[in-house]
Amino acid sequence: MRLTETDASFIYMESASGPMHISSIYVLNGEVPFERIYQRFNDVLHLIPSYRRKLMHVPMSLAHPVWVDDTHFDLANHVIEHRLAEGTSLEDAVDAAVKLNEPMLDRSRPLWKMVAISGVEGKTLLLQMTHHAMIDGASGIDLTTILYDLSPDSSPPTPPTNEWQPEPEPNAATLINEAIQENLLQLGNASPVDAFKKGQAQFEQLRKATEVMTRFVSNPAITAPFNAGFVGPKRKVKWLKKPFSEIREIRRHLGGTINDVVLAIVSEGVARYLDDHKEKTKEKYIRIMCPVSVRTEDQKGALGNQVSAIFPYLPAWPMRSVDRLNIVVEETNRIKNSGEAQALTVMQETMPKLPPLGMAATQLVGTAFDPTALAARVPLPIMPNMGYRPPNPNYNFTCTNVPGVQVPQYMCGAEVTDTIGLLVLNGTVGLSLTILSYNKQLFFSFICEPRLLPDLDVLIEHADAVYNELYDAAMADNESL
Repeated sequence: MRLTETDASFIYMESASGPMHISSIYVLNGEVPFERIYQRFNDVLHLIPSYRRKLMHVPMSLAHPVWVDDTHFDLANHVIEHRLAEGTSLEDAVDAAVKLNEPMLDRSRPLWKMVAISGVEGKTLLLQMTHHAMIDGASGIDLTTILYDLSPDSSPPTPPTNEWQPEPEPNAATLINEAIQENLLQLGNASPVDAFKKGQAQFEQLRKATEVMTRFVSNPAITAPFNAGFVGPKRKVKWLKKPFSEIREIRRHLGGTINDVVLAIVSEGVARYLDDHKEKTKEKYIRIMCPVSVRTEDQKGALGNQVSAIFPYLPAWPMRSVDRLNIVVEETNRIKNSGEAQALTVMQETMPKLPPLGMAATQLVGTAFDPTALAARVPLPIMPNMGYRPPNPNYNFTCTNVPGVQVPQYMCGAEVTDTIGLLVLNGTVGLSLTILSYNKQLFFSFICEPRLLPDLDVLIEHADAVYNELYDAAMADNESL
């Protein structure tokens, strides 16, 4: 099974200091024996065929890699126990999970892992890691509906009819032959007549996408401290937990969507953080990368990536929380009306599907010859703040909002109480936020590279203050009705 352009891009972008797996930490209410968790994964494995497939590169990089059955698959390589000292605090256990999440996944095996962490009184933590080449946010949530139950006393799934028998791994000659045939077929299908038939509408979308890219260069974002160097391998995470009902009240009384409220909270929190650090923010802007699912109804439940993005461009200076929300609503409405996400999707789909010859070096990532390993061990220095930082033609941070299951989920009878998302960091983007809704709660997970953002607590405090200000304003509006 050939990787799509989007799925393959997450392989090509990966480095030792920027692993591209998406992770979540699930906190269970109860101390669940590891043997039961292992058995649960064994029971559901036949429902997730991709969990027994590994990555195989095509010789000479004549085409994108393929997924093939791992003929030596062993569940014990993927479901692992990690014991902490008895009496470990929940916060320290989360820090331990984040440290376990830092290394790349082993590319010689299926690109996923689950670590069951014990040692917290009355709790079990599950660190679930899956490579971005396999899932996006939406498919990750779909995956949880297989791994977790909706009742504490659910029965195991129906076992498979037949024992799994892996398909033999293709040899080099087969991979080369398939790649050449696919490339020739693509060239043969690239008829001028067909291109003209699609033409006008597609051209218009590509024109819009070009405008978006041009705006990046002509209207650069501020270079925040967490963009002032390349990320190293270390990570830090903090999270906030808020009642979903309160977020809805803010939206109902102050306007906008749930996403708008979230963006107002995080962007104003960042603006106040920049002001604290004496950054020159006047007439400068923050650009946020917000993944947007383009998954259709018939693609629901399928793994892989069906995602585009929007890039809200918001003031970098602090202001009243309500004013921030109004600006966010105006900006997101502009983006929706312009069709930017759809245009970027079309651009992505119409990119030349040529053999990825320039990506040959990525086959060395994760091996003994990994050219990125030294950079991970010795990260490049952070740009000092001399009163001026060059403009940032990229974006400042990622913020993804993933709607989850709104009823309790269970693992081996133990309820999931908290879910903490660990989004990827790469390049000069040293901050990412994952917003997960689960069981009528909204979890704000902030993950950073601690060299670039050593005082994450300060940012969390600002975001929390903005949330409280918006909620107070919503309640004041409610009382005035």
